[in-house]
Amino acid sequence: MRSLLYVLSALTVMGLAWWAYQENFRTQQAIKQADRLQRDIGDMRQELAMLRAEWAYLNRPDRLRELAALNFDRLGLLPMLPAQFALIRQVSFPLPDLPAVTNAVDVVGKLESRP
Repeated sequence: MRSLLYVLSALTVMGLAWWAYQENFRTQQAIKQADRLQRDIGDMRQELAMLRAEWAYLNRPDRLRELAALNFDRLGLLPMLPAQFALIRQVSFPLPDLPAVTNAVDVVGKLESRP
């Protein structure tokens, strides 16, 4: 009986050791993946900062002014003047299209007086 208990205990310990090894391996893989994701996020943030700087460089007012002057014949772009702007209350917005009423129901009832 004791030998059976020793064998079962040994098998249990070996099973738990195998389970601990598997969990350790999975944990290491998850840590590696998290590190890889953090690196990717850092790289993408760096690329985004570079793209924002490039966008700011390309949208310099003096550069855009030169491009508008060079392409005036093709585009017909004119400089913006303060008189071209309006207040929001001066803009007429279209009314929304309301759906047609179908399956109308007449509601009739009598009013009750309350004491």
